[in-house]
Amino acid sequence: MSKTTPATLALAKAGVAFTLATYDYDPNAERVGLQAAEAMGVAPEIVFKTLMALVDGNPVCAVVPSDEEINMKKLAAAFGGKSAQLMKPADAERLTGYRVGGISPFGQKRQVPTAIEEVALLSEEIFLNGGQRGLQVKLRPDDAVAALSATVADLIR
Repeated sequence: MSKTTPATLALAKAGVAFTLATYDYDPNAERVGLQAAEAMGVAPEIVFKTLMALVDGNPVCAVVPSDEEINMKKLAAAFGGKSAQLMKPADAERLTGYRVGGISPFGQKRQVPTAIEEVALLSEEIFLNGGQRGLQVKLRPDDAVAALSATVADLIR
């Protein structure tokens, strides 16, 4: 497994301190984020999943805890929109340059507006996808917000 991805390169270029964590990715896992947390032996609430969505037809990125579900009305509101829906996997892969299960909010082919669930700021460090299945980056949540110029909002049910 390569430890250099567009995500790790983007973080390094932004001067963000991070460490890498790897795990055995299970393509058959019902919930990839929960499987990642279990495989790494960390609490699921500090492992965040990257979801690609459309708000009023425009692509956005949402980062939420792996043990939570996103609320589409709250997601739309976070971007000043009326409606939101998850992006089709093929569209998400084409837009980001990553494969589903390895989509990182960092270093996407086309950077889109990003929102991070506000509970992330309650943790000292969080895990986000490192741009490859089985690769996570561990960093401070405020560093992630700054690197992504992200909106911090209530996004979960």
